[in-house]
Amino acid sequence: MLEKFWDWTDPAAPLPHDAVDLDHLLTDVTLYWVTGCAGSAAQLYYEVRATEQGPRPRSTVPTGVAVVPTDPAIRRVAEREHHLVHWTEHDRGGHFAAMEAPDLLVDDVRAFFRGLRENAGLRRP
Repeated sequence: MLEKFWDWTDPAAPLPHDAVDLDHLLTDVTLYWVTGCAGSAAQLYYEVRATEQGPRPRSTVPTGVAVVPTDPAIRRVAEREHHLVHWTEHDRGGHFAAMEAPDLLVDDVRAFFRGLRENAGLRRP
């Protein structure tokens, strides 16, 4: 688990606990260890890589993507399968964005939903 934290945290951070508070990192790892769910949590990554992915019908659900430095997301690939209405490339953060850069993540989620409300002609009460 710690190796994955090293691989997936913000590359600008010298050590994983420089990107993610050490207490949060240890809590996350402990929860995976104690509940024995590390394997099931990783299953999705295995399945995506192990199965041949053919063309899928394009989703009509409005989709937002927040890309962080360690994320391999490619916009043209995302646009092929999703109704992409919001795309943000952040200069910091990693796979654990909620712990590494919560300010960026919260601002991005708010911007995504604000855009949906404005496009639907809805206003906040």
